[in-house]
Amino acid sequence: MRIAGRTRIVALLVMALSSAPASAQFTVLDQAQDAIGQTSVAQAAPEAPPPPCGNQTISIASMSWPAAQVLAEIHARLLAAHYGCAVRVTPGDLVSTGSSMGSSGQPAVAPEMWATRIAEIWNRGIAAQNLRPAAPTYVETAFEGWFIPGTLAQTQPALRQAADLAAVLPTLNGGRRVRFISCPPDWACALINRNLIAAHGLSDLVELIEPANRFEMDTLIAEAAGRNQPVLLYYWQPNAVLGQLDLFALDMGPYDGAAAKCLAQLVCAAPQPSAFPPETVVVALSEWVFGDIPAIAGYFQRSSLPLAEMNMLLAQLNEPGATVAGIADRFVAEREEIWRAWVGSATR
Repeated sequence: MRIAGRTRIVALLVMALSSAPASAQFTVLDQAQDAIGQTSVAQAAPEAPPPPCGNQTISIASMSWPAAQVLAEIHARLLAAHYGCAVRVTPGDLVSTGSSMGSSGQPAVAPEMWATRIAEIWNRGIAAQNLRPAAPTYVETAFEGWFIPGTLAQTQPALRQAADLAAVLPTLNGGRRVRFISCPPDWACALINRNLIAAHGLSDLVELIEPANRFEMDTLIAEAAGRNQPVLLYYWQPNAVLGQLDLFALDMGPYDGAAAKCLAQLVCAAPQPSAFPPETVVVALSEWVFGDIPAIAGYFQRSSLPLAEMNMLLAQLNEPGATVAGIADRFVAEREEIWRAWVGSATR
């Protein structure tokens, strides 16, 4: 009787368990499996990779002129945001920065190094293998030249080169001489422009104007451009004026070293056309950057900026209340189509 009773109780328990809803059983199993899965994922999740800079702080030289200051702030923001690097912007100038990079390897970066202007210091640092260029600072290498108003370029499709001026100028301004706004007479560019005018056969076609100073020069250019007058002018880049005004750069032709040397002399017996001398303007890196943090060296090797873009940034900097930091923020926020290629696949 006792055995039969126990058998009956066991049978009733088995029947009760087998009659429970199947979904309830699956729910219990699913919850257990989820807990196991979550534990596995948590254990397998990889740690975030360290920044390519490691524990190195990247020091970037902010030179004493606006273009270099804007570039330093732009690069500082992009390296911090997309590479997770610690960055420090430090004041500098061509001589002290070039000397320091060439001897101590600091700062790590000079975004706008005009190497030809400190040739001895630069070449010494290169020879010591303490610094080297990563890339041209700007896409273009011609920084000086002759310009015409953009409206004139639109109406005169045959005027694209300095060599075209002799044929086109007589058809402008009712046959009268066209004004050529050069630079102040005590600047080297004034002498070069005088000789270039002769070299292109324009002496009887232009009225040469040499302003007394930079302020008068800019005023004359702004007035002429605003009145849509046919005018020829000299200017250089990067510069806010070229970002504010609609001006078209004429092709100055190839650079001829021998011709350029004569053009720079007070007495040039037989002036020949030549482009203005090119400048070597580079993103300079201390040598250790290439070896220790190659990802950052790669970023700077891709960081060339179009001159027109810097002209626009400098024009924005001239707006009331503008600051270098604010202009850098604006560039990062609005010009990803430019800096995305610098950053490449780096993401944080």
